[in-house]
Amino acid sequence: MTYRADMMLGPVIVDVAGLSLTDDDKTLLCEPWVGGIIFFTRNYQSVPQLRELVAQVRALRPELLICVDQEGGRVQRFRDEFTIIPPMANIGATYQQNAERGLQLARACGWLMAAELRACGVDISFAPVLDLDDERCAVIANRSFSIDPEIMSVLSEAFIDGMHDANMCATGKHFPGHGAVTGDSHFETPVDARTLDAILTEDVLPYRHLCEQGKLDAVMPAHVVYSAVDKNPAGFSPLWLQDILKKQLQFDGVIFSDDLTMEGAGVIADMAERAHVALAAGCTALLVCNQRPAQLAVVEALKTSSLKPASNLQRLKRPFAWSDLDTLRATEKWKAAHQLLKESVA
Repeated sequence: MTYRADMMLGPVIVDVAGLSLTDDDKTLLCEPWVGGIIFFTRNYQSVPQLRELVAQVRALRPELLICVDQEGGRVQRFRDEFTIIPPMANIGATYQQNAERGLQLARACGWLMAAELRACGVDISFAPVLDLDDERCAVIANRSFSIDPEIMSVLSEAFIDGMHDANMCATGKHFPGHGAVTGDSHFETPVDARTLDAILTEDVLPYRHLCEQGKLDAVMPAHVVYSAVDKNPAGFSPLWLQDILKKQLQFDGVIFSDDLTMEGAGVIADMAERAHVALAAGCTALLVCNQRPAQLAVVEALKTSSLKPASNLQRLKRPFAWSDLDTLRATEKWKAAHQLLKESVA
């Protein structure tokens, strides 16, 4: 399929298997319903290889949103030749010892992470994690700044300020909060039985703060059922996404579904139906990863629907400030941020 300039940017985010694009990849990426691509560790070998992969995507469809999970800690897809960002819990610990230093470190890490990706042609990283860690959820754990919502609010704001300084949009996840369950939504559908009031006054507080400050560009809901509130996981729930996130918090940015192939989305068996329900609930972009048949099924279902292949993903595109990683590393700002990080982890 040949890309046409009049194709609209659709809501589906897909992945590819290797270090370069195959003909099948190119066919899928040219579907109007596809609006972006997410890279994983398997897509990275070196900076030159990454830049060539990005160039292949841009040559095919320059407007596609190129994404990655590069939070820091154990969730950092690109490592060799990139600055290793510490777990967010380490930043939280620094803040507890020295608040000013912790805020500086959060902003520096947000900037370093984002700037290095931007210098390689990547649009966004799905960060930061806003889940409060109460030491129950192993899949969150040290990905979280803190269990304290006030600390989470100020550190995530500083981290996002760093991302914005690098001209990268921020995605808060996993709304309204994944930290209070033991289950991993990659492998099951966790259930959080807390009251709505408890969730709103604890887990949602950082989202409320960041929305009030105008700092959140995108949100990713959790594949978690909050049983006292709604029978549906948050990503399939109009109550969570429309009534609470959009109306109460007045969020008007991009809402990414978490990966629809995860077991946490398994309350709906059919993959095409998952896409329809997520869109109807309020998601404006759909992640479908690691299963090409599922990606094709979702695209085909949307093509035969009455919907139009449009999204608000274009709001996350920003101009690139650096032509390559070497140019970025030659700047005084990169040197200063790298030195601060080096001193903080020594």
